[in-house]
Amino acid sequence: MLEDRTTAASSATAWPAAYPQGYAVVDVETTGLARDDRIISAAVYRLDARGEVEDHWYTLVNPERDPGPVWIHGLTSEVLEGAPLFRDIAGEFAARLDGRVLVAHNAVFDWQMIAREYARAKSEAPVRQRLCTIALSKELGLPLPNHKLESLAAHFGVVQQRAHHALDDARVLAEAFRPSLLAAAAGGVRLPLHECRPLTEWSDRPAPRIGQQAGYGGYRPNSWRPSRKRPACPYPNPGRYEEGKRLKQGMRIAFSGDTSVERELLEDRATEAGLHVATSLSRLTSLLVTNDPDSGTSKVVKARQYGTPVVDEAAFGQLLADVEPADG
Repeated sequence: MLEDRTTAASSATAWPAAYPQGYAVVDVETTGLARDDRIISAAVYRLDARGEVEDHWYTLVNPERDPGPVWIHGLTSEVLEGAPLFRDIAGEFAARLDGRVLVAHNAVFDWQMIAREYARAKSEAPVRQRLCTIALSKELGLPLPNHKLESLAAHFGVVQQRAHHALDDARVLAEAFRPSLLAAAAGGVRLPLHECRPLTEWSDRPAPRIGQQAGYGGYRPNSWRPSRKRPACPYPNPGRYEEGKRLKQGMRIAFSGDTSVERELLEDRATEAGLHVATSLSRLTSLLVTNDPDSGTSKVVKARQYGTPVVDEAAFGQLLADVEPADG
């Protein structure tokens, strides 16, 4: 009934010309949440411009390592042993993403895992934009108790059959995305689209052998990266960066959005140069580094409010090569 009502209402909606013409609703299950974890299954529902399902696809992936939290995803080493490697399914996966907006629940996680797998395979995913259904539900002001997929599904009357199974999670999300897309179009709501940048430089730690998976805890909620403790910056903050001048040791640097060089590598280089890497943006921030200054992320919005200088990744790389020593 939900699909019938949505289809009928969709035909009466004036569709914004600026909206994308196709979507790839994606879910990946992984060995964990850290940057060196691997994809073990992936599913894609291809949707047309109005959110109607065109087809779907699912595959297991051999991660060549311990499968991680089997009690969550249910995929054991025995099940995954005969599955294809990611490089073997990369072409078919790419064909289903090509030319479409990647849609996922907590999309930054799915995109970063996908981008890293393609980097390992010495290739790139043909994705240029992503849309997070958590961000879209916030834009629509949906009265959800929390931002779990099950809550979004319940709001639209979508029944989950196998939670944490990539194919069913992708189906559930596709069915919940369709009425969300319709509501956005009917209300003239701007879709929260973000740029996707493939990784050109990254690093991996040695993967644990089968049966030696590290613990699954210690992660920040709603983040694909584990928490990292950095040493305190030994230099005082000299203030804001001024265009045309050098960065100075002690300056407070924040990052937002995707980067071609893996974020942790950029942060490490900034720290090694004597800069203070901040996880949030405040009036004390010296510089924001982002490749998408027109996005609506909280850091970009705050940078506009505070008048914080903004540069892109390439400009930051040049500035990082010649950081001025701290006074004294």
